[in-house]
Amino acid sequence: MTRFPHDRFDDVTDGPRVGAHRGVHRRGRGWIAFAWAALATGVLVGIGVLVLALLNGSYSFTGGGSSSSPSSSASSSATSSASPSAGGSSGPDAGAGAGDASSPAAAAPTDQGATTVVVLNGTTTSGLAANASTKLTTAGWKVTSTGDAGTTGATATIVYYQQASQAAVAQGVAASLGVTAVQQSAAFPNADVSVVLGADYRG
Repeated sequence: MTRFPHDRFDDVTDGPRVGAHRGVHRRGRGWIAFAWAALATGVLVGIGVLVLALLNGSYSFTGGGSSSSPSSSASSSATSSASPSAGGSSGPDAGAGAGDASSPAAAAPTDQGATTVVVLNGTTTSGLAANASTKLTTAGWKVTSTGDAGTTGATATIVYYQQASQAAVAQGVAASLGVTAVQQSAAFPNADVSVVLGADYRG
């Protein structure tokens, strides 16, 4: 057996103990610490869930009074968008229909006044414009000039007029030529009424 040299710890006398010693252990201290730890964990978990919900946009702090504003605004916008379509959907078509229904009666040659009339050949048939001009002159219309249209592939004869006030004269010219197609257009600015003869014109 190993022997150690004698030191001061070997000279301990019998008597009351002196120094630090453990106190009496209190019951329940472990459960209190566990409860505080559980409470802190629950608070942290709740804060984390709330932060994730806010980031995902699934939760908002809007009041109950303003919750119906998006749907009401959407319904009002839908109503406002439906109203113009209901009231104005027939605008262009109705305007065109009204224009056709209210087309003025064909004017007589004596009503031509200062309205200028030209006859243009829209085909490859030579002399067609002169033929139509003679027919109009015989009927009493004043033809300003004749010539060739910008195209030679016209299939239908159309009488064009620029202003609405010239529609009656265009109707009268069309009736004298035996055609019915009359349109308002600014494609022929050199005359008030322009007759473009097509392949259907027989003279």
